[in-house]
Order: sequence, then C-alpha cells, then structure tokens
Amino acid sequence: MAAQKVDNTQLESLVAAFAQDRKQENYAKVMDVLEKSVVLVPAMQPQGLDDEIQKLVKDGKPVQLPKDAKVLPCLLRRESGEQVLPIFTSAAQIPQDKKSPALLAMPFFACLSMVLSSNGQVESMVLNPFTHNMALPKGILEVAAKRMDAMRQQKTVKVTEKQFGELVHNRVVLYLLPKYLFEHKEEGLKQLQHEEGDFMMQFYRESYPEGMKAAPTVSPDEFSVMTLNITEDMQLTRVDMPDSTMKKGMCYRAYAVRMNTSQEILYYTLEKTEQGNYFGRVTPDGKHALVEPIPDNGAEIEAVIGLVNRM
Repeated sequence: MAAQKVDNTQLESLVAAFAQDRKQENYAKVMDVLEKSVVLVPAMQPQGLDDEIQKLVKDGKPVQLPKDAKVLPCLLRRESGEQVLPIFTSAAQIPQDKKSPALLAMPFFACLSMVLSSNGQVESMVLNPFTHNMALPKGILEVAAKRMDAMRQQKTVKVTEKQFGELVHNRVVLYLLPKYLFEHKEEGLKQLQHEEGDFMMQFYRESYPEGMKAAPTVSPDEFSVMTLNITEDMQLTRVDMPDSTMKKGMCYRAYAVRMNTSQEILYYTLEKTEQGNYFGRVTPDGKHALVEPIPDNGAEIEAVIGLVNRM
C-alpha cells in the first residue's frame, strides 16, 4: 500500500493563529478543519506489515495501514499522570530527539475513536505538542464525535431532472433576477422589458453547470412581461412565469417596482406555499421572506401598490 500524502498547510496556519491568540473563535476554526483532516500519529512498529509498508515506516514516512493492523500509539504522560495521545499536522512538527519507531497517517476520526474507546486509559489528545501545544480535552473530543456521527447519518437525497429544474427556477426568480435588477437598476429593467423571455433564459443557462447533460426545462416564450406606469413616480413590471411553476413551493410571478424619484428598485414575488398563496419580498442584501397572504379578490396589483406604499 502506497504512502498517504499528508498536506495540512491550511490546518497548520490555523493552529499557528490559535497559538498566537488563544480565543474561542480561533479554536473553533481549527476544529472545523481538523475533523476532516489526516494527521500523523507516532506509534510502535506495527506487526504483520508487508515489506513495502515496513520500509516506508522504517524511513519515517507516513503510511496508510491495512484495516486489521494493530496500532500501539506512543503516548505522552502529563505530570498529573494522565495519558495523552499526541497528533501532528506534519513530520516537521516533531523534533529529531522525539522521533518514534513509526509515524502513521490516520484520519482524525480514527484517532478520536481510539481515544474514546480506550476505557479511560487515554483521556485526551494534544495537537503539535512540541510546537503549538493545542490541547484537545475529553469534552471537546466528545462534541467532535457527535458532530461526525451526525454527518455520517445524513442521507444523500437524489434529485430528479425535474426537481433540479424547479430548484433552478426558484434560484433564478428569488436570487439571480432580483440581484441583477438591484445592481443595474433602470438599465436592467429596460433589458427585462425589451428582451422578456430571452433575458430570463440567461439566468437559467448559467445555473446549469457546463457539461451537464440536463438543460433548462423552460423556454423563452413561456414568460410574459408587462409594464405599467402607475404614477409619475412608480412603475411596475410584472413577470409571469411558466405554467409549470403554479405548484406548491414555487414562485409563479414577480413584480419589479421602480421608484422614479429615488431610482429605488423593489422586488416582490407571488408564491404557492403550504399555507396558501403569499407575497414575498427580496431585499438588496439578498434576503427573501414571505410578507402576507395574496388577496382572493383578484386585486393583485392594488395589493402590490399597497405593499410599496407601506414601505
């Protein structure tokens, strides 16, 4: 089995930052990366290894062991008598006079399991004890174990082409389109008004990764754009989405409102939710929230004007 390359450049940088400023925020950053890392563990020479791995171990190079290999780590002992498992981000963190018979590359979660299953013989870990000396007490290790268990229990949900298309649609009308209008203001609105469906399609196309077999499930002629000058100061541009968006969880219409005096752009959505049809609003900082139910009397435009006037 070939040696496993260990590159913990990012982790070492975070550990060094924590060593300089030992505040909780820096500790948390280290743990986020450490939980996904492969670290080096000093150990006794494992038995029953093939010649290739034995040579790598003898040369002091990190190796990945067979699953059935027994690992006897070299522990440190504190003045209190507590035994601690030392782990390292790289071989450079180990002084020459502290070299062990073997140096094993192990995922952090494997080290975690080893400590927590030691029946109290090993109480904690320490990361880079001869340089940064970052302690990982039992309480921290137990929290890390719970986080990693939760990650392993998460199920992968397969998304169909149709479901992906629906996700793309909501991303377009709840994020990409309003973002563009907020950034380009009047010029962006003119593009929408003049190009209509062709303008909308550019956002759908950019949402499909290059080389992806699936393609947008909507076409330009499925969109309808209408502009109304309500007052000298207020212009409404209504965008009707494809008929396929008239279902729960989807946005089926949007209103882009331009206030001529202030040149402010407001953006409202009409969405089908579990509780019924609701107005939503997207703000320039990208936040989206439902506002209030859509009236059943068909006075939709009047309701949008009311939302604007209450701003």
